[in-house]
Amino acid sequence: MQQRILGTSGGAQGLATSALGLGCMGMSGMYGPSDRSESVATLHAAVDAGMVLLDTGDFYGMGHNEMLIGEALADAGFTRAHQRDEVQISVKFGAQRDPAGNWIGFDARPSAVKTALSYTLQRLRVDHIDIYRPARLDPNVPIEDTVGAIADLVKAGYVRHIGLSEVGSDTLRRAAAVHPIVDLQIEYSLISRGIERDILPTCRDLGIGITAYGVLSRGLISGHWNKERESKGADFRAHSPRFQGGNLDHNLALVEELRRVAAEKGVSVAQIAIAWVLAQGQDIVPLIGARRRDRLAESLGALDVTLTPDDLAAIERAVPKDSAAGDRYNAHAMASLDSER
Repeated sequence: MQQRILGTSGGAQGLATSALGLGCMGMSGMYGPSDRSESVATLHAAVDAGMVLLDTGDFYGMGHNEMLIGEALADAGFTRAHQRDEVQISVKFGAQRDPAGNWIGFDARPSAVKTALSYTLQRLRVDHIDIYRPARLDPNVPIEDTVGAIADLVKAGYVRHIGLSEVGSDTLRRAAAVHPIVDLQIEYSLISRGIERDILPTCRDLGIGITAYGVLSRGLISGHWNKERESKGADFRAHSPRFQGGNLDHNLALVEELRRVAAEKGVSVAQIAIAWVLAQGQDIVPLIGARRRDRLAESLGALDVTLTPDDLAAIERAVPKDSAAGDRYNAHAMASLDSER
């Protein structure tokens, strides 16, 4: 597995990790039902392949995702093959949900930070978290207070590195003044390139890495989505503007243009989309949201794809910057993103 370094903020050594990470959210109902045994097998296959960065959130499936990862890591066969320090766990906290699963806000107060971590350690069955981060900026809590609370946990040995998620440049600078920030987790793909305007340059100025989620735009640009495929109920895509009506038609047309480029290269649509993100810098680690071993294997194939300047130009013609139709979240969720202000 190729390696990349996340974060040299504040003179820190950074975190050496795999060039691709595994985003585990989809294993806990966020994209509809998933198969538990297949999810565990996919987690094992990812780590066996050297994909050691596992990304989760304590609110994914109301704790289900953390317990699933804890089960997978505690499997006897797995523990014989791998040590805890071979695996890096990244956890988001602070998003609040009610018993029905509705989103009801964010809580990143220092006391909430420490309480959330206590439960996370129990669910994951581990004694430390490698990257701990607020899921979003809490508008009622200064970022300095939140980062300061996580810094206390770093000193106590419960957390190795501090990360952030979906915040803008001002927040990044304020946070980095309190404690080194190893990475910013934020959506980045061929059809979500907003970070290139200001946030990515700020991260590079501060020495903060990027863990890019949504690199296949939740399956939209994977090459496997079509108009007839339905998203229902709790599936995020049932409410995503990019998957609705004319927006979907427009976006799938972009995918077909990308498919032509991929075919000429002899790779899949998903592989060329992931390879494009990999090509944007050694400080960027794409998170692959695979929940099945076949999708994981396809994604790993992106590591063998080398994009030439001509390839990159062809991709740009197929999917020009800002060509996607629809926002990446609904209006309510967009309003909560510090990164979009």
